[in-house]
Amino acid sequence: MSSVAKNAYTEMVSSVRKAYNSGKTRPISFRVQQLKNMETMIRENSNEILDALAKDLRKPKLEATLYELEIILNELKGLIKNCKKHAEPDKLPVNLLAILDTAYIRKEPYGVVLVLGAWNYPVLLSLQPAMGAICAGNCVVIKPSELASHSAKLMAHLIPKYLDSDCYKVVLAEVEGTKDLLKNKWDYIFCTGGTNVGRAVMQAAASNLTPVTLELGGKSPCYVDESADFDLAAKRILWGKFANLGQTCIAPDYVLCSKNAEKAFLNMANVVLKEWYGDDLKTNTDIPRIVNARHCKRLKALLETTRGKIVFGGDTDEKDLWIEPTIVVDVEEDDPLMQEEIFGPILPIITVNSVDEAIEFINKRPRPLALYSFAKNEKMNDRLIENTTSGGVCVNDTMWHMACK
Repeated sequence: MSSVAKNAYTEMVSSVRKAYNSGKTRPISFRVQQLKNMETMIRENSNEILDALAKDLRKPKLEATLYELEIILNELKGLIKNCKKHAEPDKLPVNLLAILDTAYIRKEPYGVVLVLGAWNYPVLLSLQPAMGAICAGNCVVIKPSELASHSAKLMAHLIPKYLDSDCYKVVLAEVEGTKDLLKNKWDYIFCTGGTNVGRAVMQAAASNLTPVTLELGGKSPCYVDESADFDLAAKRILWGKFANLGQTCIAPDYVLCSKNAEKAFLNMANVVLKEWYGDDLKTNTDIPRIVNARHCKRLKALLETTRGKIVFGGDTDEKDLWIEPTIVVDVEEDDPLMQEEIFGPILPIITVNSVDEAIEFINKRPRPLALYSFAKNEKMNDRLIENTTSGGVCVNDTMWHMACK
């Protein structure tokens, strides 16, 4: 189905629930076949998917292949191989009170799952949660982000051709339509997006006590110690920050370091960025674009209002949805760049004089989704990790912890 009218959502959800209650999705063989069908869908339509991603975000073919298609295919391979194992009950240990008995935890699907995708990795973040839900025996309704419209329409076209159309559906909807969709009774909701979206989803889910998984991003800090390997640090921080033009939820949002470390980092950063992108970044076809005019204006406003000093980049072009990869130094804690997740190619650097100052700075703010530390001195890395809390940590690299599942 390509789209669903507002007044048809309840009927659609009812039909999917009927399919689930029939027991159709429970056999392991059915689940595995659907996952295999999805794998076939990706392989047979990879060029069309890459074309849609290029239209939505001007994603380079290599970047889109590595960060979307290959991740999907790799995860599908694991789910297909281990689907039966994932579904096996967990046996409980025997104790003296029940020495003659057998007890186990039976794994059952939730039922009808809603997946709300995101626009920054529109195919990956729509299909990845759906794959897990399918493997677990659920029926799934996918609502891709309307901001990546070409990818959303392509998924709405392809999924009914490859997956069981009774059990798995795609809804195309704007914001108001998504609100109507959320009014229905769901057994589980998976949402990737910003904090405002997360609040709205939790509010809607609360009326039915629906369990929710929210993947919301945040301002992920990166501490660079004076003992760091600055060649390595520059390459890996800039890769993590500027991949997908900064539109990644686990991208390093800002750097904490001393002035000495800042100088060493900037020296290497200038070399690395010129090596990667040349002198004219705007014409480099390896760099994507901002998703739409609203987000481009938001990022441009941050550059115009920052009280920090731009030492690299800073060029913008709203018509081309272009924000140049930019580094800003002398950024204060109350600077506009530090008020919300940047979600774009702007890297602020904040001065701290020690790892303890970095820890204090991080702990005063909401807990981040990711935390990065660059130091040859392992005690510095350990001190940072032991005294902060985050969704994930990566030492002497960025984003790579997401590959370790």
